[in-house]
Amino acid sequence: MSIQNSILQATDLSLGYKKGSKSNVIADHISFSLEKGKLTCLLGPNGVGKSTLIKTIMGQIPALKNQVYLDKKPTHSFSVKDLSKKIAVVLTEKINSANLTVKQVVALGRIPHTGWLGNLSMEDQQKIDTAIHSTHINYIEDRPMSELSDGQLQKVMIARALAQDGEILILDEPTAHLDLINRFEIMHLLRDIAKKEKKAVLVVTHDLDIAIDTADEFWLMQCGLPLVCGSPEDLILQSKIDLLLPNDRLHFDKSDGKVRDSAECQYPHMDGPEEMAKWVRLALRKNKISPEINSITIKTEGNQIGFYLRISTDTLKFDTIASLIDHLTTLGNNWKTREP
Repeated sequence: MSIQNSILQATDLSLGYKKGSKSNVIADHISFSLEKGKLTCLLGPNGVGKSTLIKTIMGQIPALKNQVYLDKKPTHSFSVKDLSKKIAVVLTEKINSANLTVKQVVALGRIPHTGWLGNLSMEDQQKIDTAIHSTHINYIEDRPMSELSDGQLQKVMIARALAQDGEILILDEPTAHLDLINRFEIMHLLRDIAKKEKKAVLVVTHDLDIAIDTADEFWLMQCGLPLVCGSPEDLILQSKIDLLLPNDRLHFDKSDGKVRDSAECQYPHMDGPEEMAKWVRLALRKNKISPEINSITIKTEGNQIGFYLRISTDTLKFDTIASLIDHLTTLGNNWKTREP
């Protein structure tokens, strides 16, 4: 953790809601440090308290115990206007802006600085143009919002938050309902913003694969447990990613970054290039085929790939993984291998 880059901190928070003299604790023992220049992903199952944590950070509800500190001051000591100059938020619900152009929506991000009258100074215009440029939406800035795709709409919302020019950018599931390409593009865009704009970017997400590819830091929330923080790579090696899984039957496979059923056969080493063997194992797992060791050899022959299956004294060659799987599926799991 870099103390110099830390902008938001908390130690041993209790989160929840008060009703009269009673407190409903949603999450406990929550400690974190959010750093500028880093993309941080908050992950955890539904109902564990992620939204409550975000609302507490935003100052919408007070912590039940201890405080969240922004620039070393409790967040409750900031006015709503001053806090909105520090923290910009992109939520899942869409704003009613179908008749506005992209640039007009991005300009709404300047409201904490201009007020609702919206008299934009030269500096405001520059912030708006920079936000549009940073999110690569120059080509649609004059188009109405009603004509945009879901991926474009999400970029506009991010641009509006950037125009707000806070030091912290919080996004609630920004890749939900997007296709694979747009999910990757949005997350890599957020990583670029964190690095180039020196923002502290906090993303609430269930998209584990893309979060591993893009995040500098993970915050893992699990019911009844303290918040676990660390780099994705360290948490993977420490088997902490398994905290996200609903039961002991599932585990995160460190070898290929996939969630596996613990009851699955652990496939042995295959003869041949490892980058190819990885995909053979995946196909075998998917089809619940349990081969014995040294039964499959992979050979490259020029631009061709050969998959050789040894059964008893016979060796069969297949040109594709699909044809190999079809053959094994036809045989069922009753076949045995032995040294010829």
